[in-house]
Amino acid sequence: MIQERYAIEGQRINTARNAELTSTTEGLERAMIQDEILEAIALVCSSDMSITVDLGSMKGVIPKSEAALPGENSEIKDIAVITRVGKPVCFKVLSITKDSDGNPYAILSRRAAQLECMRNYIMKLTPGDIIPARITHMEHFGAFVDVGCGVVSLLSIDSISVSRISHPSDRFEIGETIYTVVKSIDRDTGRMYVTHKELLGTWSENAASFSIGTTVTGIVRSIESYGVFVELAPNLAGLAEYSEGVVAGSGASVYIKNILPEKMKIKLVLIDTFPLPPKMIRRYYIDQRTCDRLEYWRYSPAACPRVVESNFGTVYNI
Repeated sequence: MIQERYAIEGQRINTARNAELTSTTEGLERAMIQDEILEAIALVCSSDMSITVDLGSMKGVIPKSEAALPGENSEIKDIAVITRVGKPVCFKVLSITKDSDGNPYAILSRRAAQLECMRNYIMKLTPGDIIPARITHMEHFGAFVDVGCGVVSLLSIDSISVSRISHPSDRFEIGETIYTVVKSIDRDTGRMYVTHKELLGTWSENAASFSIGTTVTGIVRSIESYGVFVELAPNLAGLAEYSEGVVAGSGASVYIKNILPEKMKIKLVLIDTFPLPPKMIRRYYIDQRTCDRLEYWRYSPAACPRVVESNFGTVYNI
């Protein structure tokens, strides 16, 4: 499968095929001839920004020029190389040579693997395609995710969930594998943006797990002059009356006073708050094994005049 060849970095390193080809000189030569994509752990980043990996049978070197796809100014940033140390890196074998002592070593290219991934996989995706991704790092504005061979896409904070969060770390952990939906692709720059909230269920699907008259736990997400928003599920929040001393990010026990699909609202009564918030369990309402794309998604209930939706269509450029 094409997605297996261009897997997220780290997914092939423990496979039998990867071990077979990296463990011997003959295997590396075969990988070079067959144009295989392999993986190994980046052990050292030298002062010249080259990466050294241990292939078992010999060491491998990824020169800085081959360590990643260049950015906007056609340069590879040092930080993009340094941050790979201690982590799996994918690569193709360019050549096998010898050092001054006569010891063999392999010249490798991560850039070649990423370039092939871009051309044969990422640039052939369309908005609405559901793909796996791994969280690589997070900023206040969103999470960066590996969508294949270490190629990174942005998952903006407003696309993570319908429920408001202050930082992507409220939802994810570094190294976590998730599913995402292709939001847009700029074929001129090669940038791709992904979204996540469409996989977490509609308002009605989430609200079906709650009943009027029950008391449940949630997380205080924001405090306004008119009330306190409490997250009940990653794609569902309710509103309680304003209360002094409530802190965003704290846990809360709330009484469900009313559920109003026509207004897309859940009315809550704040019972108590506590420092340690409950773990918010993420549930995907779409099975990616049987559904690999979305054309249209409507979050709001049919009875609600306010429409919250995502229409992916077939638009390629941002």
